[in-house]
Formats: sequence, structure tokens, C-alpha cells
Amino acid sequence: METFDAFVLGVIQGLTEFLPVSSSGHIELGKAVLGTDIANKEENLLFTVVVHFATALSTIIVFRKDIVELFKGLLSFKWNEETQFTFKIVLSMIPAVIIGLLFEKELEKLFEGQILLVGFMLIITGLLLFLAGRAKRTEKGVSWTDALIIGVSQAIAILPGISRSGATISTSVLLGNDRAKAARFSFLMVVPLIFGKIAKDLLEIIKGDSVIESVSTTPLIVGFFAAFIVGLLACTWMISLVRKAKLHYFSYYCFAVGVVAIVAGVVNS
Repeated sequence: METFDAFVLGVIQGLTEFLPVSSSGHIELGKAVLGTDIANKEENLLFTVVVHFATALSTIIVFRKDIVELFKGLLSFKWNEETQFTFKIVLSMIPAVIIGLLFEKELEKLFEGQILLVGFMLIITGLLLFLAGRAKRTEKGVSWTDALIIGVSQAIAILPGISRSGATISTSVLLGNDRAKAARFSFLMVVPLIFGKIAKDLLEIIKGDSVIESVSTTPLIVGFFAAFIVGLLACTWMISLVRKAKLHYFSYYCFAVGVVAIVAGVVNS
């Protein structure tokens, strides 16, 4: 991978991991536009691990106070608000874990330049954001049932083109949850999953350790810092946008990019 490509893809990952426009879909579109060719599976995995670790680290830094409070609540060994919130996050992870483990091979095939699929999924993301933008404001917190439903949305968002943050925040808002609480839950619920996926991918990379010797570290470093710095800014910006009920603006973007992707997919098919 060229250093410039790594920088662009890192910026895309940093932005789209938090903004509700689908990081997986935009990464696939970015590779197609740049003509980036990562023939080696382990090399592709390594780059994915690096940029996802960068955005996970961004999330931890932005929500560091919340994470400290959650750990304090857990270590008090009481059924307090922090402990309940943590277990709701665990509950929300179950659907994505099940789908990821049972359909891993099938899902991998969807990330092989499926531009047409990405386009249609972006349209669905746009529709979710549009509806969430029109939802009424409430002060309701995330219930146990809500956590499970939001978890199902996160599992569906494994598909390229469905925004994870867009799907989970929109679902939470449509369920009547407070927008700020919806954003907080959405961003924190994905951190354990990201680190679990990183650990799994690293094991695969270790099995094919020949890639470690052949891959240039410069693109990895550039991709990491691009994703990390942009991720910090995008996460903070997204929290502000959710609170101000500005999600519907992103729906128009998803509609536009989705249509372009569909046209490109049809033309190139």
C-alpha cells in the first residue's frame, strides 16, 4: 500500500467510524476510487487492525471520564447505575458476536468490492437517519430491551454501507431515548467489540507471519495517526451534532453517495 493511500484511508476511517455514513462502505469506495490493491489477506488485516485500533483509542480518550466512572461502579460490586450500564453494553454485544462468528466467511465476501451492495445499504442508512432526525426529543435512558434492540441494529451494521453509529444512534433515538445518552451508549458499546475483533485478526496475522517482514511500516504509521487524530475530532463533533438533532443532514449525503455507488456498480458490472 502506498503512503498516500494509507493516509486517505486513515482519514476516511477516522471520519466515518463516528459520523453516521458507514466506515466499511466508505473504505470500500475509497479503495475503489484510489485503485488500492491489497492482494495479501494478512496485509489487509494488518492495516484494518491498525486503523480500527486508532479509532478505538480515540473513543476511549473522548469518553475517558465515563469509562473511569463505569470501572469505579463495577469495582464497588453493587447493582448501581454504572454496573447496569456496563451489563447493558454486554447485552448489546451479543447479536453482533453471534452473527460475526456464525457467518464470518459469508460476511468476508461482502467486503470484496461490492459497490452495488454498498450503495443500497447507504440508502437504508440515509432513511434511518432521516427518520431519527424527525423523532421527538425525550429524556428516557436506554432500557434493557432497548439495549438488545440496539445490539441487533449493530449486528445488521456489519454489512458494508450500513453505518454502525448511524444505525445504533438512530435506533436508540427512534426508541425514544435521550439523544446524548443514545450517542454515549452507541460509542461505548462498540469498544469491546473492536478490541475483540482486533485480537482475533492479530491471531490470523500471526499465523501468516510472513507478512510482518514484507509490509512497510510507514503506511501503517501514517494510517494510524490519520485515523486517530481525525477520529478525535469526528467523535467530538458527532456528539454535538446528535445533541442538536442534526442527523438528518447526513441522510442527504448517504442518499447522494448511495445513488452514485449504485450507478457506478451498474456501469462496472
